[in-house]
Amino acid sequence: MRSDRWKMAIVEADTVRERLQPETAPLIVHIVRQFLPNRGGLEDVVANLGRQTVRRGYRVRVVTLDSLFTAPEDRLPPRENINGIEVVRIPWSGSSRYPLAPQVFRHLGDADLVHVHAIDFFFDALAWGRLLHGKPMIVTTHGGFFHTRKYATIKKIWFRTLTRASALAYRRVVCCSASDLKQFAEIVPDSLLIENGADIGKFADAASRRPKRRVVTIGRFSVNKRLDHLLDAMGVLKTRDPEWHLDIVGAESDLNRADVEAAIEDRKLSGRVTLHVSPDNGAIRRIIAEASLFASASEYEGFGLVALEAMSAGLLPVLNANDAFTTLAGRHPVIRLADFTNPETAATVIEAAYDALARQPDVVRTKLLDAARGYSWDIVAGRYIDLYRSLNVTAADRI
Repeated sequence: MRSDRWKMAIVEADTVRERLQPETAPLIVHIVRQFLPNRGGLEDVVANLGRQTVRRGYRVRVVTLDSLFTAPEDRLPPRENINGIEVVRIPWSGSSRYPLAPQVFRHLGDADLVHVHAIDFFFDALAWGRLLHGKPMIVTTHGGFFHTRKYATIKKIWFRTLTRASALAYRRVVCCSASDLKQFAEIVPDSLLIENGADIGKFADAASRRPKRRVVTIGRFSVNKRLDHLLDAMGVLKTRDPEWHLDIVGAESDLNRADVEAAIEDRKLSGRVTLHVSPDNGAIRRIIAEASLFASASEYEGFGLVALEAMSAGLLPVLNANDAFTTLAGRHPVIRLADFTNPETAATVIEAAYDALARQPDVVRTKLLDAARGYSWDIVAGRYIDLYRSLNVTAADRI
């Protein structure tokens, strides 16, 4: 009963009714390279923050690119309204790492505040073009551009020169994780920490009530997610107990469906691993309902959003010991850390996590749900609203 009441409360708190705000309401313009219908951590953050901001009496516009990186030739509608958020999509060129989209300047004229997400072309261009648009700006870091070690030396030089100079144009630099804060404080000493929220209503309390040797991983098919390491660990688990099963859930990115299928075949894991490409939330919830554990072998995370969503579902996370996941586990001891570069060791940690869950399923589930509750977007959005108000961008609270 307790978990049912909690689940209903979360769903109700995170449900947003679409409505038009009066033209006199302050306008927050979010700038982000990818947005809905694409799904990922960055997109979910902006969508959830936007919805919560609309609920609090602001107008919200999202300016984003007019195609998805996974399908650059398929143009999306130039304008759309999604849950009360005005979405404007603009053409771009160049690479997905640093897409060039100068038309962004056309959509800032009526903004009361510009909120840039991530350190990319938009971050630099709006900083150097601030004399053209004259708008107050803040930026949320979302991991910067250190998602992989590739070109590490060049990235560090860029960070300490161009990124440092661009940051001077922003009223506040907001870091979404402790690891980001540690990094950005080197160039912006007064950086602010507002950790990301998680959509804890999306999969609330959905995991199997009966402990199962079934693992879910969720995320883009990116090289830095190290699905290869997770599959290696799965290969070890298969030899120890044939009941083990892995569900890989995500969207194509650096790797496509064929790449992941080939990695599964190479390890002779057909039948032990199921691949789900771009399922909707309803389908993901059904997958989670058959599982007990969540795993990520990712070598880098900006925050670890997907692990929190897994916890809200009642999945026990086993995570690679990167900076973000280590910080998260330090706060929530229920999380298990593993070295996924060693498949034998990782498999042993996954087995131990299952054994702990099997011994006290209700106790572990309660710890997971309680931990996730503190990351509700209702709470996190309130911190952003306080920041907006500190910059004299205020609206009547309509909650």
